[in-house]
Amino acid sequence: MKKLLLTLCLIIPLFASNKQTRLQAYEKFVKVVNIIEAYYVDEINTTTIINKALKGLLPELDAHSSYLDKKAYKELKIQTNGEFGGLGIVVGMKNGVLTVISPIDDTPAYKAGLKAGDIILKINDKATIDMTLDEAVNLMRGKPGTKITLTIVRKGQKPFKVTITRGIIKIKSVKAKDLQGYPNIKYIRISSFDKNVVPSLKKILKNLKKEGKKGIIIDLRNNPGGLLNQAVGTLDLFIDKGVLVSQRGRVKSENQVYTAHYFGTYKNIPIVVLVNGGSASASEIVSGGLQDHRRAVIVGEKTFGKGSVQAILPVNKDEAIRLTIARYYLPSGRTIQAKGVTPDIIVHPGKVEVQKDELQIKEANLKAHLKAELNEIDHKKVKHKNKNVQKVDGDLQLLTGANVLKALIISKGK
Repeated sequence: MKKLLLTLCLIIPLFASNKQTRLQAYEKFVKVVNIIEAYYVDEINTTTIINKALKGLLPELDAHSSYLDKKAYKELKIQTNGEFGGLGIVVGMKNGVLTVISPIDDTPAYKAGLKAGDIILKINDKATIDMTLDEAVNLMRGKPGTKITLTIVRKGQKPFKVTITRGIIKIKSVKAKDLQGYPNIKYIRISSFDKNVVPSLKKILKNLKKEGKKGIIIDLRNNPGGLLNQAVGTLDLFIDKGVLVSQRGRVKSENQVYTAHYFGTYKNIPIVVLVNGGSASASEIVSGGLQDHRRAVIVGEKTFGKGSVQAILPVNKDEAIRLTIARYYLPSGRTIQAKGVTPDIIVHPGKVEVQKDELQIKEANLKAHLKAELNEIDHKKVKHKNKNVQKVDGDLQLLTGANVLKALIISKGK
């Protein structure tokens, strides 16, 4: 313990305003460790005590900071490579409870019907109250093919259980489709901001004119975020000048301002962006940046509100800490943190109601109708020639966005 005390004393910064106060704090910590080692009911060593202290310390700073032991650090590296065994949900601590930020497209969690805002009350038989974020994530990850049961609390419903089979999570971050009923609109779904987003978007945008598209819908609903450089690169494709986003922290070296470049910008194409409560972090940077520059109309629901910057800082080759080092600020100077982005047009999820007018006179009601054209067609067996089509039916937010974009295209053409 004397060696530990000496080490702690040596790392006290020379520029400290009150060295004596810091020294007293370190001494108190070491004294508590000594007491635990001497009197705790079970035998426990110094390393275990320190690790437990770190696991408790980081989450007390904020919901996104955490200590990564050897296992957690290894899993983080695996996840960063884009393929891992798990459920396919992004979770976070919101108001002190484990909350689904968003399910990832085409993953076991997505197919099981989990939604942004769902509270995870139990993981199998373990309650998540007082559980750290990393502990929860580690419990939910596992070998593909194994099952896990989550107890879910959803607004307006009684708690219910969902059993999900873990799978290999492979994320295809960008999908582009034609939009049903809107031949001059391209629908672009971005499910997360991984390293492939900007290159994929460039390929899509390059072919828009050739395809006869005059506007795009970017769907960021349930997009939990990702890499900052991909969010910045996405904004840079549509904004030709000015600040895109900035980050500011206590340490000046972490302060950054990202600005637009004129070259290679698609500055004239009309854009609608779809967001909801599962749109977080990089999604909020993109939607908020486009909104501040009046470059797009934002449609949907208020976003999650994660506007903080985390860095992975290695402690040694096997361990690290995830630490919040700064906050993001949109071009107008407003913060995302705990506030989110409010859409220009608020639309809650809902089905598109199609009313049938039984009294309407049809061609078949006329005496001189063309009998040859009245052969019944089983529409269920008729397949669309182009499978790469995004349906609008049943998605009120998408329908609203498409109609808004249609109006923008018409007004631009005048």
